[in-house]
Amino acid sequence: MANERLRAAISAQGKTVQAVAEHVEVDPKSVERWITLDRTPHRRHRWVTATFLGVDEVYLWPTVEKQVETASASELVTYYPHRGAVPASLWSSLIDQATNHVEILVYAGLFLFDGHPDLPDQLADKARAGAQVRILLGDPDSEMVRQRGVEEGIGDDLAARARITRRYLEPAADVPGVEVRLHDTILYNSIYRFDDDILVNPHVLGAPAGQNPVLHFRYLPGARTFRHYMRSFDYAWERGTAS
Repeated sequence: MANERLRAAISAQGKTVQAVAEHVEVDPKSVERWITLDRTPHRRHRWVTATFLGVDEVYLWPTVEKQVETASASELVTYYPHRGAVPASLWSSLIDQATNHVEILVYAGLFLFDGHPDLPDQLADKARAGAQVRILLGDPDSEMVRQRGVEEGIGDDLAARARITRRYLEPAADVPGVEVRLHDTILYNSIYRFDDDILVNPHVLGAPAGQNPVLHFRYLPGARTFRHYMRSFDYAWERGTAS
């Protein structure tokens, strides 16, 4: 039986077998066999192909679902009952060790900049060394930030915190490789990505972010949780506006 899902996904994206093969770095005949003979590629090739086509790999290869579930569960490093329980040393080590990606999605995230006064300079240095730095802050003039401030019981203070964080970032904002955008998205989680590690701080209605749990995930090839949250980040990023 042929893999019609893979064939259709390639067609829907306006791609070709040749384009997929070049992106995945395999022979085009291998991609043909994935389609015509329904061969299941190696885990890395599955993930790269699925990402290139913008679909979940389990959709393309349903038989690997159990493998993906197992890998995804293994991505969870640990759970913290509230943000204050995350060791300060962990934040510092993740920031210090990041070389390729620092990506943050918050309403304000002021605690991180207050706790790491050199962070803007660090971000600038990392960008100069080739890292991609993307920061998404809540638009302090947006209805969503106002509403979230009301829900947290701090009113306009949340917007003020977002403005302070933006000011802290000014020394780094003009450095090539550092991008800061504002968003008016309803955030269900704050996201802090440092290379292959990601800290996710769920937002619980009626409670400030600092009182809510934090989940620490580490990327594993073939798993979906890390990639799932980063797709959420990318969605918010595309909707954001330059600050």
